[in-house]
Amino acid sequence: MKQSNAIIGITGGIATGKSTVTKILLDKGFTVIDADKIAKKVVEIGEPCYVDIVDVFGKKILNEYLEIDRKKLGDIIFKDEEARKKLNRIVHPKVFDEIKKHINLNELKNKIIFLDIPLLIESIKEMGQNDIYADEIWLIYVELDTQIDRLMNRDKISKDEALMKINAQMSLEEKKQYADRIIYNDGTIEELKIKISKIIDEVEFKLV
Repeated sequence: MKQSNAIIGITGGIATGKSTVTKILLDKGFTVIDADKIAKKVVEIGEPCYVDIVDVFGKKILNEYLEIDRKKLGDIIFKDEEARKKLNRIVHPKVFDEIKKHINLNELKNKIIFLDIPLLIESIKEMGQNDIYADEIWLIYVELDTQIDRLMNRDKISKDEALMKINAQMSLEEKKQYADRIIYNDGTIEELKIKISKIIDEVEFKLV
């Protein structure tokens, strides 16, 4: 029996091209719920997550306007796995609650809803899906050497710094175990567009 809607989670690693895939989908007119944008909103001044984060990490992570400085906080969690887990336990539940609200608002008018969630697999592994059911998980994948080169060029950092950032995340090889589709992004943008179009056709074929 065919289903009427599909919820697809898009994830990857740093500098694998997830943002490029998201842009392709948006250009095609699809709804993409951006977890990173939601995460920025839930840590704004006055929000419960803001208070909890400052309680845990201290006022040293704030900028001159008393906003959470993402770079200062990022420097802490990239170097300390336990600190990263603490942050995730604060932020992820609220982000997933907001994602569920967005899904409910969009599911009647969209056959396919995409969830742009960089840490989707980490969340599933560490805390469960928080009641968000994804029909498919797409992993945007590149070889390690390509990932390092792209990150060095994008952030203007050294190879050692790039490796530190990459190693602070779950490896792409481990993420493969959780993915329904692995989208290899070692080629050109045009090649990537063709791959995405073909997969969307397959998904839409399954829908009523």
